[in-house]
Amino acid sequence: MEPLKFIQYTFIGTDASKFLQGQVTLHVERLEENETKYTAICDLKGRVHFGLWLTKHNTDHFDIVVVDDQKEAFSSHIKKYAAFAKATLSEVAEVYPSFKNEETTFQSSPTDVIAWQIQAIEHGYAWISQATEHLFQPQELRLHQRNGVHYDKGCYLGQEIIARLWFKAQPKQWLHLVKSNQPIPASGHKIEGNIQIVNMIQTKNNEYIALVIAKPTTLEETPFLEVVELPSPLNEDVARTK
Repeated sequence: MEPLKFIQYTFIGTDASKFLQGQVTLHVERLEENETKYTAICDLKGRVHFGLWLTKHNTDHFDIVVVDDQKEAFSSHIKKYAAFAKATLSEVAEVYPSFKNEETTFQSSPTDVIAWQIQAIEHGYAWISQATEHLFQPQELRLHQRNGVHYDKGCYLGQEIIARLWFKAQPKQWLHLVKSNQPIPASGHKIEGNIQIVNMIQTKNNEYIALVIAKPTTLEETPFLEVVELPSPLNEDVARTK
């Protein structure tokens, strides 16, 4: 399996914060300076179109990292919606991930990307690529449990559907970590019982691990998959507690 590639952009201008506030699922104004969070831009159906790592340097300057195979569509999307905003998106370079203190950071020198993929999957930190865009709602991915979604931030793309799922309903299926001694299909594919693969990789022990979206009862009935408990708080109920 080829390791993932990541592309970094800068988004700079006096409208940068305001524009992103109307695009991504997290509350941009509350993001701490030099803090990196994984968040999403959704489509009008409330499903994740782009997954991105967002770093705020100040209200006028952000770094954005996306998986390489989404870069062209992502760049086109931002330039289309920001056509009249006082902010400019510029591609910087390929960057490389590391997993430190249970968070992903990026650097300009090469790292062991496969090791990052394994650590991210083991911690339930799903990411979106071209194979999985438009498939999942943020809550199904437990993105709110990673502080990548805020429900009190006002309007953004897909916000009405996402808010309705949170305040008036609950997802029927959601993210789980599984392992298997049998091969697991690639991201975006389904296996029996309507289990959909988000991310997967083969480990050094010739074991397959994956993040999947499924109903818990379906996983219990799938003998070749073993469910592994996710680290807190990603092992908590995804639904809103009243």
